[in-house]
Amino acid sequence: MSLEATLQVAADAGQLLKTSHENILALLAASTNPVYRASIEELASAGQWAELNDRFFQALKFGTGGLRGRTVGKIVTQAERGSSAADQQPDHPCVGTNAMNFYNVGRATRGLVTYCKAWRAKAGLQGKPSIVFSHDTRMFSPEFAKRCAQIAIENGANVYLFDGCRATPEMSFAVRQLRADAGVMLTASHNPPHDNGYKVNFSDGAGIVEPHASGIIQEVNAIKDEAYEALPTDQQGKITLLGADMDAQYLERVETMMLQPELLKQEAAKKLKIVYTALHGTGGVLVPVLLKKLGFNFLTVPEQDVRDGRFPTVKSPNPENASALKMAVDLADKEGADIIIGTDPDCDRMGVGVRDASGKMVLLTGNQTGSLMGWYRLKTMFDLGILNESNKDRAVFLKTFVTSPMQDTIAAKFGVQCINTLTGFKWISAKLAKYEAVLPAEILAKYRDLPASESRAARLQFSKFLVFGGEESYGYMGDDFSRDKDGNGAVVMFAELAAYAASQGLTVAGLLDEVYCDVGYFLEVNQSKVFEGATGAAQIAKLADSYGANPPTEVDGSAVINVRDFRKPGIVDEEGDPVSTEKMLFVDLADGRSFAVRPSGTEPKIKYYMFAREVPASGQRLTRDELAAAKTKVSASLESLWAFLEKDIDARLA
Repeated sequence: MSLEATLQVAADAGQLLKTSHENILALLAASTNPVYRASIEELASAGQWAELNDRFFQALKFGTGGLRGRTVGKIVTQAERGSSAADQQPDHPCVGTNAMNFYNVGRATRGLVTYCKAWRAKAGLQGKPSIVFSHDTRMFSPEFAKRCAQIAIENGANVYLFDGCRATPEMSFAVRQLRADAGVMLTASHNPPHDNGYKVNFSDGAGIVEPHASGIIQEVNAIKDEAYEALPTDQQGKITLLGADMDAQYLERVETMMLQPELLKQEAAKKLKIVYTALHGTGGVLVPVLLKKLGFNFLTVPEQDVRDGRFPTVKSPNPENASALKMAVDLADKEGADIIIGTDPDCDRMGVGVRDASGKMVLLTGNQTGSLMGWYRLKTMFDLGILNESNKDRAVFLKTFVTSPMQDTIAAKFGVQCINTLTGFKWISAKLAKYEAVLPAEILAKYRDLPASESRAARLQFSKFLVFGGEESYGYMGDDFSRDKDGNGAVVMFAELAAYAASQGLTVAGLLDEVYCDVGYFLEVNQSKVFEGATGAAQIAKLADSYGANPPTEVDGSAVINVRDFRKPGIVDEEGDPVSTEKMLFVDLADGRSFAVRPSGTEPKIKYYMFAREVPASGQRLTRDELAAAKTKVSASLESLWAFLEKDIDARLA
């Protein structure tokens, strides 16, 4: 029986989804790549219909951030494996319309070039568009980057290609410095090793928002085939390799994020010992250079310095997870280090561990880390006179709605405005674009080239000055020269914070308790439910929609006093700007607790964000005993909330 006949029988029997069947036939018709047919035949012959459905139930959608999906299948076919060993990267990426492979990154690149050309023409700009391509250490990331660069050149775009793996924030910085039209990062951030992605930033260096998001999506999703005809040689673009020179420019700006370099002259700060791990990713390129240049006492985890997209020493290279940082903790215990710092594969997220009162290494959450760094930067900028009573109304603290309200409280205590955005750094960066756009024309013309001090002065005089930006998912920003969350900069900010704590005779954990006593104890717990594949996608959609159609009226014994449905227009932020619609629902309870629910935009899961607090009376501080009691009470309240929500989830899916 032919492959086509076998597929038809499976489709008639309901084993192969209708969309899967259609997408398989379309791929086979659109390409002569022998690996495609061989892989499909192998899976069909073995009756692996679930695998085929996962690979083909949809065309991998180019969303508002780009693409993300499996680049190594749950089952690796022999055609994909080729001559590689079972524990190595296969010779070919996962075959499928719903997978990260050359077929899909090629479509994405052709669509992006088409959009950039149209955008330039509409703006009256002459010449070819230019695109920066970078990649992390994931499986197939280097190969994807080179193929994308080739496709862009042959379709009439000039290309800047990094000569090796680099961090996402450096790609963003390069887009701004080179005045490129767009930047592409081949990465799946902190996802498991089998995933990869195609992340697009636009000409401001930030993740794409409207109108560019819809425009690019339309161009990419309109392309169904893999083949294209290269332009004549004289109409093609040129390639420029980026390396040490761009690194030096970027490093110069990241170094300026340290507000008090003189801290490291103090004996207590000098003794601070740091363990850093790159988790096999791009952080190993520049973080050690930064720490050494700034004068910090540090060592790295040798086994995890190795750049390897299989991430062989961890289950998942996510610095949010304790298991990912275990080797760093073990080394810190062995060497007597005070803190540990880890960054994810594309070095845009950072996780940390600190010693508690008993000397045990404990991991801070993204909310705790961001709150502490934001507090320190606000306090220090006032101490140094950068901020004062006359200009503090031009300072701004940016965070996402699902990030700890502790940060709103800290900002208010310093008399600085805190602005909340939707989830994702592109929304924080959109605010920065707004602030940049109102600068006087003569400053705007040279803004990207201004030294850090002049840039800050211009923003404080004419616009808004970013003190700190962050999100609960371990992403942080301390300046606007890059328009993405920055693991390199976050390492500098956290290391300085730890040095400050040491100079005050405190551990970082002790300093956090001091801040809690001052502003109140805030705790956030994030949970998620994972639903993979075609069936899982339907379950996530059903669950998310159920909250909008049937919002709760009572949760865990407490009345619901407010429901904010972000799917509906009409919500505005603290500056009065309308908030774009998103599949997110916020529920506030009468007892002060709240929770938010939203489907992940990058992983097959639906996320739950839970919040609780215990704050002192106005003008008062929590005593140490009151803080200890608050920690117990608040923690128990969130455990109870999640137990309720889990039962409710089952009921909504029934």
